[in-house]
Amino acid sequence: MTQSRHSAASFLYEEPGPRGRRMILVGSIISIIVLAGVIALGLWQFGSHGQLDYDKWAPFAQWPIWEFLLVGFLGTLAAAAIVAVLGSVLGIILALGRVSKVRVLRWLATGYIEVGRTVPVLLLIYLMLFGLPQLGINLPTLWKLVIPLTIANSAVFAEIIRAGILSLPRGQTEAALSLGLRQWQTMAFVVLPQALRNVVPSLVSQLVSLLKDTSLGYIVAYTELLYRGQVLSSFNHLLIQTFLVVTLIYLVFNGSLSALASRLQKPTRKRKPIGPLATALPLPIGAVEGEARV
Repeated sequence: MTQSRHSAASFLYEEPGPRGRRMILVGSIISIIVLAGVIALGLWQFGSHGQLDYDKWAPFAQWPIWEFLLVGFLGTLAAAAIVAVLGSVLGIILALGRVSKVRVLRWLATGYIEVGRTVPVLLLIYLMLFGLPQLGINLPTLWKLVIPLTIANSAVFAEIIRAGILSLPRGQTEAALSLGLRQWQTMAFVVLPQALRNVVPSLVSQLVSLLKDTSLGYIVAYTELLYRGQVLSSFNHLLIQTFLVVTLIYLVFNGSLSALASRLQKPTRKRKPIGPLATALPLPIGAVEGEARV
């Protein structure tokens, strides 16, 4: 009963008991108090050095400043969206290869995943920036950022999806095969849709990390939010104020994604069983009597 209530959304972690929930609550309160103290100390330091003066924050009340930053934020979203699509598709292929019964496919997928997870993204970007031009290959600026991020994130997506596949009961596959479905049909129409639904919260959480990694685009001079912040700070000479505003933008958007992931992790409501399960449930008395009269 408890397992059915918590369903697929929380299969990656164990629900804490009453004592664990109390400890989490106490830890959260302490963390909030410490964070509030750090923020108060930072504001006091900024104020004592004149960083909170009106003339240093007045430029950010003007629309051209926000329009300049908005262009960078849209560039961040564009790069993140491309990596999310390419990484998820490649991640599904790698996850299927990782659980494949064909040894060669399993080895190739495992090797790619291990390399993608261990090699730093910064090193991959440097290879795109300095290595490929030595071979006569000079990619557009966007792809110098997208390809390294896709390599790294597809490996993470693959492991998340593989965990979702392995979490499903074996009876799902056996039931599908017993109905006459082929192995690839079972994986495509039965196992994979359920696995993806189970790992949606983890995939959304990974998107938060992906969005932060796009800030490495300043290395290849790609127009993203952090790069625009650097250009703006060199123009208005308001380094602290500019990067605080950029940080606030990241916090709002990434915080929204984190809240979405937390919401998706909550247990879903019980759904009325359909299909074969519905026939196994007892019918209402009125329905049985009405059927008997007919």
